[in-house]
Amino acid sequence: MVALHGGSVEVHSEGRGRGSEFTVRLPLLPAGEALTVAASVQEEPAPPERDTVPGRVLVVDDNRDAADILSESLELLGCETQVAYDGPSALRMAETFRPEVALLDIGLPVMDGYELARLLRERHASRGIRLVAVTGYGQASDRQQSKEAGFDAHLVKPLDLDVLESLLKRLAAS
Repeated sequence: MVALHGGSVEVHSEGRGRGSEFTVRLPLLPAGEALTVAASVQEEPAPPERDTVPGRVLVVDDNRDAADILSESLELLGCETQVAYDGPSALRMAETFRPEVALLDIGLPVMDGYELARLLRERHASRGIRLVAVTGYGQASDRQQSKEAGFDAHLVKPLDLDVLESLLKRLAAS
């Protein structure tokens, strides 16, 4: 994971029973890059933000810890959340929970996030569900593929919660 972010890990020990020292180095984010990521969430001019986030948010990620932490963070923002760890579970949950927004990991088992997005759009088009790709894939081609799959926005992990909150407010206002 560290290497994927351009970092390194070093380990040193004086020997058995003497403990270990782990050094993790990650590059600093260039000054303007955080703004670029936030700006790339939506290509069109953003509608005015509301003061509130959507009420019901479905979180779908096969990484249980990441999904649960994201759900708890959203609840602190005032959202009601439910969590699914795969596509079929998410589809069943959406029938009764009726989310306003679904945050979908792309690399899901059984059914990837693109297929899940398509099925959610088909089944819940009349309710205007908003879909956000939440993924480790952040290249321009990945963003284009999520747009073509019907996602309203594309966020790259690890998430910046301020960016997510701002996006949710914009989605609620539109």
